[in-house]
Parts: sequence; C-alpha cells; structure tokens
Amino acid sequence: MTQDTNALLTSLVEGYNFSTDGLDLGVALIDGKPEPTAPIRLPLKMLNRHGLVAGATGTGKTVTLQLMAEQLSKAGVPVFLADVKGDLSGLAQAAEGSEKLTARLAEMGKEFSPRANPVEFLSLGEGTHGTPVRASVDAFGPILLARVLELNETQEECLQLIFHYADSNKLPLDDLSDVKSVISFLVSDAGAEALKNLGGVSASTASVILRGITIMQTQGLDQFFGQPEFDTADFLQVREDGSGVINVLELPSVNKQPMLFSTFLMWLLADLFEDLPEAGDLDKPKLVFFLDEAHLLFKDATKAFTDAIINTVRLIRSKGVGLFFITQSPTDLPDEVLGQLGNRIQHAVRVFTAKDQSALKKIIKTFPENGVDLQEALTQAGVGEAVITVLSEKGAPTPVAWTKMSSPGSVIGPASAEVVDTNLKASPLASRYATAVDRESAREMLEAKAQGAVPETAPEPQAPVEAPPAPAPRQQRAPKAEPNPMMDMAMDAASMIGRELLRGMFGNRKRRRR
Repeated sequence: MTQDTNALLTSLVEGYNFSTDGLDLGVALIDGKPEPTAPIRLPLKMLNRHGLVAGATGTGKTVTLQLMAEQLSKAGVPVFLADVKGDLSGLAQAAEGSEKLTARLAEMGKEFSPRANPVEFLSLGEGTHGTPVRASVDAFGPILLARVLELNETQEECLQLIFHYADSNKLPLDDLSDVKSVISFLVSDAGAEALKNLGGVSASTASVILRGITIMQTQGLDQFFGQPEFDTADFLQVREDGSGVINVLELPSVNKQPMLFSTFLMWLLADLFEDLPEAGDLDKPKLVFFLDEAHLLFKDATKAFTDAIINTVRLIRSKGVGLFFITQSPTDLPDEVLGQLGNRIQHAVRVFTAKDQSALKKIIKTFPENGVDLQEALTQAGVGEAVITVLSEKGAPTPVAWTKMSSPGSVIGPASAEVVDTNLKASPLASRYATAVDRESAREMLEAKAQGAVPETAPEPQAPVEAPPAPAPRQQRAPKAEPNPMMDMAMDAASMIGRELLRGMFGNRKRRRR
C-alpha cells in the first residue's frame, strides 16, 4: 500500500468503528480489493436521520434494500417496503449457498449464513398475493385524492370543499362511490342550494371531478378504497423471537398507475406520522420505511404536495421512523429532501449524455472529500458495489467508502409459491382485513334520502358551510357595512384548507374507527 492508501484505510477503520449496534453493509475496497479489516456499518440509532439508496438500473439497489431489511429484522426493527419488481418475496425463504457466493464472502472475511425472515405479504385492495391494504376516502383525504385524479389547483380546492361538505353533514366517505354520490347530489336539483352555499364549487368543476372518479372506477382502482381500513400500527410487529416483521407490499402494476401507488405510499407514511407518539432519538428505530421509485412522488407534484412531503420527512424522525428513498439518481429528489437524508448508499452512475455528466457533478458535491476519487468510484463501481457515507453516532458524516456490499442470507428473487402460500395462511392480519365491508356510508344515506326513507330536511337552506373551529380563537372582525357572503366563504375555505394541511400533512381526516 502507498502512504495515501494507508491513510485512507486508517480513516475508514476509525470512521466506521462504532460502539453501538449497526447494519453490516460490507467492507471497504482499497486499490480495488476488499479489505476485511475495514467493515462499513450504519449505526441503528442513526437510521431515523433517513437515507438514500440510488444507482442506475441493474447496479444492485434491490439487493441492497434486501440486505438492509434482513439485518433490520434480525436487529428487531420492523420494516416496510414496496415490492415493485416482484422479487422481494425471497426475503421469506432461506437461500442456498454456492461456491461463487462462498468465495465472494470469503474474500470479505465473512461466511454465508442462510436466513428466512418473518414476512407479512400485503397487497393494495383485493390483491391475491397478500393481505389487503385499504384506506377510506375520508382518511386518504382530498389533497392525496386530488393528486391521484391529477386535478389542477382550482379543482383541488373544490374537492376540499366537497370533503368539508360531507364532513359537516356527517356523510362518511368510505369509497369512491360515496364521493360520487355526494358530488352527484350537489350537482342535482335537490342539491342546488347546498352547492350554492359552498360558494367555491361550480357545477362544471364538480362534473370534472366526477368524471375523473368514474374513470378510476372503470380502471378497477376503486378496490383500494373501502373498509376495513388498514391500521398502519400493524407495520410495527415483532415476533416472539425478537425479529422485526418485514412488511412487503406488492405493487406489480406500478408502471401502469404510478401516481396512485406512489401517493398511496405517502398516505401510509402520513398515517403513521399522525398516529405514532413522539419518541425522540432511540437506540434503534421503531420502523424503517423504504420508498421505492421515489422520483414518482415528485412527478408533476404541486407545491403544496411537495411541501407536505418535505415536512413529513423532517418531522417523522421524532416518531422513531427512518425513511430511505430508493431512486436511480439523487437529482430525482428536491434539494430540501436530499438535505435531510444523512445516510447515502450510491451505486454506479451511468454517464451517456451531457445531462448525465451534469448530474454526476451534482452527486459528487453531495459527498464529503477524503481522498477517494469520486468520479472514478461512481462511474466504475461494479454490480454489488457502492459509494457510502453515513452519519456516525455523533451525527457527523463518515469518510466516503467505496464498498463491496455484503450478501443477504435469503433468496435473491421471488420466493417459491409454497413459501408465499404458507406465509399468507399464517398471517395474523388476514382475518382482520381479508373481507371487504360495505357499511352504511354517504352513498346509502343519500339514496335513502332520495327515496324518502328520511325526512327531506337536508340539505335545507343554510348559511355558507362553516369551517371546523380553529385551535385558537380568532380576533373579532370589525363590523361590515354590507355583508359579503362570497368573501366570507373564501376566508372560511382558506382557514379550513390550512387546518387540513396541518392535520396529517396531507389532508387526511382523523376518522379512524378502530
């Protein structure tokens, strides 16, 4: 070794020598060879400072995700991850060793240890390969639903007022049929007075929203909404042997409906944020949440939606939750998000165009300097190698390490059908969520009203819909010479929208019936 490489090795050994438990990511590569004396680790207590796993297609991101999930489970930390490619079910099945794998680990100073992890298979709606995960439309909220429907800002504001009307009139919105029923009522002759009182909702805009919901239903996307609603606290399972459960959400059709799936993941995260108590800094997180295909979260996102994500990332660490964004390039994420990701695992970057070269320069600037040729490392790293820097126990960035990644003890790729079936039958959640429930909600209540089953008292002529009371009383306004109902309605709507943003970040109401 040269003097420079000796200095680099010393800095890596010292920089990753933690006194607390951590994830074993691999060993440093020095002059292209794995160095067993320089293990690269990530402290468990720093996982709630969030992280990034990035790299071009085929460079090993999914295996890194699997490696981390497996070690987290072994450490007693529950995990949530989305199975976009359909090859993470292998976490439930122990792998078989091979000469190639044994040799790879031997040069890293490691031995192969097969492991079958406790896995809870989940699916959105009525999926056949996991326990159904559903959300009521009420809990999903108008902001997230507007994103799925790809509404503009004016239409989104109208949808928020429609939600508020349903809330004020005690009309539960369980599924998309309930939303359709409320909108259909408002644009009908019977609902004309109520629509007028809403002020900011025109019949034409309501009809646009109605058409969008109808399209979702014809595409079969209504199955994701309904009862029983999934309790995200069920992600926090720990088995009797102390292993954290790995929750694998099947998303095989993400390329067909990326907006829905990415938005649904943010609902899960927002729901966790709303329900979990403050925890502060822990020795290990309560849950680590992996957001795959993270770039989809920000595609065509409104400023309000992006700001809500940024706030959630910043605040959820105090709930004991760690977030890892999985994407091809760090430049896919806003700087405000990147700035909050303290742990970086960067697989190879492919540079083919001037745009790629510009992106590479930006990526290099996000790493601390310590003698590693980052341009060479990031462009020449092989499959199963990554450039890593994490936060030390003191919160300082560790030296950059060109790393040969460890190998998981579970099957890389899909598990056998037998293993998946056995897990599904043994699931403690299946009995609670498997069967959909169609209880009385807005659709049934409005149908009964139309048929005269209840007195025709609602909607009766009423004052413009008032927003829920604010946490603190507002100052009294000065008397006005002439009333201005439209201005009052706009002010009330603005106050309501602001409170909705604060309630669960994404407008999801606390209507949880558990």
